[in-house]
Amino acid sequence: MSGLPELRGLPSRLLSIAAAHADRLVSAGLAGADARKWHYAVLVTLRDAGPASQATLSRRTGIYRSDLVGVINELAGRGLVERAPDPADRRRNVVTITAEGGLLLDRLDALLASLQDDLLAPLAEPERRQLVELLTRLVEHHARATPPEPGG
Repeated sequence: MSGLPELRGLPSRLLSIAAAHADRLVSAGLAGADARKWHYAVLVTLRDAGPASQATLSRRTGIYRSDLVGVINELAGRGLVERAPDPADRRRNVVTITAEGGLLLDRLDALLASLQDDLLAPLAEPERRQLVELLTRLVEHHARATPPEPGG
């Protein structure tokens, strides 16, 4: 049993466990609001960066183009986004968030803030900021060292 303390303290294992817990927490919270992580990603990207083609949305969100079509179909079917032909290139569509999509996004922002508080409950505010800074450094380092995934 000499390997157990080392296993329990492996940073990669701890990150995996924390990430899995965060994913379950956020997925369940969004499901309770009739949304998914990809819905949020598309809506927040449209709000923050403005209308975009599906290819641009795919790059900005990291959602594969083939998966993004289904997400946009779901959002459009609920009146949360609109698709219209791009005046510069009629072969592609531009996706825009609707007023109803903006209202849902406001609710989801508040929900996610609450979920972040739940996730980080044992940490004081300075520790939360430090954790975000450290995780950001790790993500940015590995993003530079890893080629982009296909479709992204």
